[in-house]
Amino acid sequence: MKCYFAPMEGITGYIYRQVHHQFFPGIDKYFTPFLTPGSKKLMTLKELRDILPDNNQGYHLVPQILTNQAQDFIRLAEELREYGYEEVNLNLGCPSGTVTAKKKGSGFLEFPAQLEKFLDEVFENLDMKISIKTRIGKDEPEEFAELLRIYNQFPLEELIVHPRIQSDYYKNEPRMEQFQEAIKYSKNSLCYNGDLFTQERCDKFFKEYPTIDKVMLGRGLLVNPALAEQMQKGRILEKVTLKAFHDKLCEEYTEIMSGDKNVLFKMKELWFYMGNLFTDNQKYLKKIKKSQHLDEYQAIVAEMFQVCSLEIKEMTYER
Repeated sequence: MKCYFAPMEGITGYIYRQVHHQFFPGIDKYFTPFLTPGSKKLMTLKELRDILPDNNQGYHLVPQILTNQAQDFIRLAEELREYGYEEVNLNLGCPSGTVTAKKKGSGFLEFPAQLEKFLDEVFENLDMKISIKTRIGKDEPEEFAELLRIYNQFPLEELIVHPRIQSDYYKNEPRMEQFQEAIKYSKNSLCYNGDLFTQERCDKFFKEYPTIDKVMLGRGLLVNPALAEQMQKGRILEKVTLKAFHDKLCEEYTEIMSGDKNVLFKMKELWFYMGNLFTDNQKYLKKIKKSQHLDEYQAIVAEMFQVCSLEIKEMTYER
């Protein structure tokens, strides 16, 4: 079984990946938050820092590209190859309205003829491994049959399927009927992504779909960063390890960011997910949210770790 870490915009940058790999080395592939090539500049300075090999040592990283222009995809992929990357991933899954309004991410799925032409041009001109992360449609799950027909025309490294439509965002249940279609008809290797938040959900998934041996985890790993190792090796998350992971992450952000405000913004984002691990957490999560200074924040977190117990429970994360 292989476990991938889904890209999470604003969270899973190179600092997070480095620290996560140091404490929880069970991920087979990390994916970058999407890179958006422009007509003048292929990568921003922030995006360049995120993919630099020196910032990503010791683990397998796949850059993800968000665009609907084949030439921009090709030019950026070729530049990434210069940095040593052998695979790039096309983002056809992002449901954000600001992205889909530009016919990118899952918004591109609304235009299958244009998508097919895009892929024709990319595969004709680019000699690299190309994977796709896709939703099953823009507005209706029935769109997936045509999308799958298109994907089957190309030798993908793998097809990562999140079986929701764009308008679902992260609500509603994954539409497993369409994923079963992928299992039956896909000519490409499949990876599943969607709502695998706990060990129990993962076990149930593999029991129901025994031919699938790759999953991409996202929100579940942000809650329980040991989830992949728990699936693979039975490793149970311990409070002392989680605290050390948190402290190292905070330390690394403090080193590269100026001012408490910026560091606190990064750390507070994590607690939307990680806070669900703790019993009797509401009082502390409110204090964390209101904290204005790092020393104040760290004291609250230290008390929370001391007083509260870990409890990995069934949750939904509609964000």
